[in-house]
Amino acid sequence: MGSTTLALIIVMAAALALAGYRFYGVLAPVLRAPAAARFDRPGERAAGVLRDVGLHRRLFRKTYVGIMHGMIFSGFVVLFTAILQSFGSGLFPGFGLDFIGGSTWIALLQEVFAVLILAGIGMAAYQRLVLRPARFRGSNGADAWIIYGLVMAVVATMILEHAFRIVQAGSDPWRPLSSAVAGLLGGAGENAVTGEHVFYWAHIAAVLGFLIYIPGSKHRHIFTAIPNIYFRELRGKGVLSPARDGAEGSGISDIDQFDWKHKLDLVSCTECGRCQEACPANAAGLPLSPKKVVMDLRDHMFAREKGCQLDVPLIGGVISEETLWACTTCRACMDVCPVHIEPMTKIVEMRRSLIDAGSVEPMLQDALVSLQRNGNSLGKPARQRARWTKDLGFKIKDARKEPVDVLWFVGDYASYDPRVQRITLQVAQVLADAGVDFGILYDGEQNSGNDVRRAGEEGTFEVLAKSNIEALEGCTFNRIMTTDPHSLNALRQEYRMFGCDYEVVHYTQLLLELAEAGRVVLGDGGGKVVTYHDPCYLGRYNGGFDAPRALIARAGFTLHEMGRCRENSFCCGAGGGRIWMDDRTMTERPSENRIREALALGDVEFFVVACPKDTVMYTAAVQALGVEDRIMVRDMIDLVTASRNADIGTELRRGNG
Repeated sequence: MGSTTLALIIVMAAALALAGYRFYGVLAPVLRAPAAARFDRPGERAAGVLRDVGLHRRLFRKTYVGIMHGMIFSGFVVLFTAILQSFGSGLFPGFGLDFIGGSTWIALLQEVFAVLILAGIGMAAYQRLVLRPARFRGSNGADAWIIYGLVMAVVATMILEHAFRIVQAGSDPWRPLSSAVAGLLGGAGENAVTGEHVFYWAHIAAVLGFLIYIPGSKHRHIFTAIPNIYFRELRGKGVLSPARDGAEGSGISDIDQFDWKHKLDLVSCTECGRCQEACPANAAGLPLSPKKVVMDLRDHMFAREKGCQLDVPLIGGVISEETLWACTTCRACMDVCPVHIEPMTKIVEMRRSLIDAGSVEPMLQDALVSLQRNGNSLGKPARQRARWTKDLGFKIKDARKEPVDVLWFVGDYASYDPRVQRITLQVAQVLADAGVDFGILYDGEQNSGNDVRRAGEEGTFEVLAKSNIEALEGCTFNRIMTTDPHSLNALRQEYRMFGCDYEVVHYTQLLLELAEAGRVVLGDGGGKVVTYHDPCYLGRYNGGFDAPRALIARAGFTLHEMGRCRENSFCCGAGGGRIWMDDRTMTERPSENRIREALALGDVEFFVVACPKDTVMYTAAVQALGVEDRIMVRDMIDLVTASRNADIGTELRRGNG
């Protein structure tokens, strides 16, 4: 055994032992954590890894970052062949990849992708020094620069090693970059052998140094991203996991109660800040950054592993109650994360613990009491739920007493709130005019419980859900329709935990079907320009992006999309029970932020919504901003009914179809 081989074995053994020790320190709390059922549907899981790792699907939502990361990632995949050659030749004299083109086409690829890696590092440096995106605030910047340095060291030492070899052997057409560098080293002929030897060992040191450093770096996602994406949640986006019910109560109040997937999330965070950037609560100035929640949980977990912070409570110590109540559960943080980390579900788990302990935001407490007593959050008696029907010229069927084709689950705000009742009346009239056989539950309907569950109140959710299920089971219908995306999500997805599988459609889908069948005749919207807001629970949670847009087009309106639309829509701020909570500490309400975005389009007169809560939130936002003369909030049904009127502009400005 030669001295080089022996030295390499010793250095490798030491480096691998140290890296392994450091990796164990990171993964030990994950490996000891409670079980999580994430081993089903292996084919679907593997396909997701291919899309999000191999194709960079989520990373390319930001083109600049996608290109930058793609260059570095693909470069390292190719340069792994160079690393293999370096270590292989040191361990096994004569080893090489020449039998598959190691000194020809593979050598050329190494040169090309070395340039791409260096260009990618340059783009990363430019982003940090010049672009300086706000989403980086709170991340570990020093760690990023260390990684940049190590990556450049790996690439530069490889190029210099080959360059000194070329100085000895002459130009190599398969290594144009190394040959160019060799030209600059022409005067080092007598020292070329020493130079090659020095940079061979420098390359080995850079690779091993990178390996040793990675476990303590946020860039350990190089190793953890693939398993984290593979073990992602595959249940429907609108389905929360069942409440943990341990001896300590429901929910999570201690870091050790999180299961292994939650803890794998914590060690996989790249600190890229995409979740922070997408978070409406963070934009509103509330004390919530999904990124910081994950980082703080991670740091607390590691501190506990070292025997520190044993007396620091998870809630109220590591994560403040104000942070937990700030979340709108819009799910944007989860949908933008490149490695499928789940900040929102962690927040809901901790909210459950707060509810269990009786530590509830005051206004939310009032709403929950009303929900328990009255079945709605507005403090109204159940007998008034269908009072709005008295303003119709016909009687809506009671689905509890006679069969219907469509059972309309109306929802709280559509039933009780005067700002929304006019919309509810229009929907009823259009359905009747189209000859739809529909009915409602009258006082048999209660709040669907969607936001109750996301506020952490599992018990009340189950009571509401079972009451609604009992009412629905006593009816004969083909499918359920609702104007409320929150109710749609609960009925379509959450009620499956009770063995129910209803066909549930949003009213925009039903209206589109009626229009396509010629039962709702749409007129000419006169080309008036509108913008449309995607509700979180219709769009991001349930994929309902196309029907509203198709209706807008059929009604003859011109749609001017906001920059944040479809999957990237910005939450109104009402979800997760936030509509029931105090918002006076916000620097700018999410709904006001959204109206400003619409106003910036310049040519939009109507802000179109398809959710009762959106009507409430955005009408208040327009009034708060004092821009009633510049933009008006209108529901989809306003466009449908007004499109058939000769003076469409007047009708829309009235807002009564």
